[in-house]
Amino acid sequence: MKGSSTNLNEHHCKGGRTEAISILAKILKDCFTAFAITKPKFGTALKFKKRELKNKLAVCLLPIALLLSSMTSIAQGDLLIFPMRIVFDGIKKRSQSINLSNTGKDTARYNISFVQIRMKEDGAFENITKPDSNQFFADPYLRIFPRKVILGPNEAQVIKIQLQKTDQMVPGEYRSHLYIRAVADVKPLGETAENKRIKDTTSISVKLIPEYGISIPVIIRKGDTTVRVSLSNLSFQKLNDSIPVLKLDFNRSGNISVYGDIRVNLVLPNSTTTKVGEVDGFAVYTPGTKRQCKIELKKGIDYSKGKLIVTYLSPAEDNRVQLAEAELGLR
Repeated sequence: MKGSSTNLNEHHCKGGRTEAISILAKILKDCFTAFAITKPKFGTALKFKKRELKNKLAVCLLPIALLLSSMTSIAQGDLLIFPMRIVFDGIKKRSQSINLSNTGKDTARYNISFVQIRMKEDGAFENITKPDSNQFFADPYLRIFPRKVILGPNEAQVIKIQLQKTDQMVPGEYRSHLYIRAVADVKPLGETAENKRIKDTTSISVKLIPEYGISIPVIIRKGDTTVRVSLSNLSFQKLNDSIPVLKLDFNRSGNISVYGDIRVNLVLPNSTTTKVGEVDGFAVYTPGTKRQCKIELKKGIDYSKGKLIVTYLSPAEDNRVQLAEAELGLR
């Protein structure tokens, strides 16, 4: 039975920093527990074995480093993944890595594969098996290893993604999504205490086990690339007469996808500026040319005057280039 599958980057116009911060707090707590020192008995000196200390440091520092890297990691359940997307911008760099970390208390098993996804205008994803017009799948030109991972509590694993057969690629953008699926630890029905008590050979027992997974985009770009973005159809409204919402459309043209962060500022007639909304990691994937967005704005603000300025920026690691900007007058 399939359970929830999280497609990163970009079902909704929301960010994930709050979740990341809560996970960081949990990891720090676990680290302090791991390094807790009890009072030695009979005055004996307390010593850490070199290997034990190294392992504990690795367990603590890797997830923390991932989360602090501009909060570009994501988690579902006890699985922490960094980064949230892989882009081969050109084919000179032949390999990249993804880090998986089990922040839970139980051993977890994961299978890793590729899936193909279409982004619809409302930002929702749907699985496909054949590419749309002007869409190219990346997985024929990628190798991933390992494809099966077992992580004990607080263990981490590096997944390598390597380019292959790039001489067979035509210029353009190729995209597939790396799918990391949790494998349930299923025991035979006869092993449970409840089933040992019930000895009814005339009935059949069925137990549905949900499966959970996360997918992240892997993109390859070859040859000359162009992209342009414009913002249109801006409108402001209050949902249920209380929640301020900004609606707008993102329009993409060119031969590659676009990815960036949204910032919304309220500028009053006296030029006072207040940031009232933000969304990190907002994408419009090829071959789609339009994506709708709805952003919940900060409450407790007077939106009856001034104007809203919406700016779409490339990610911080790309030096914050402005991709598009538009404004909406308020009244």
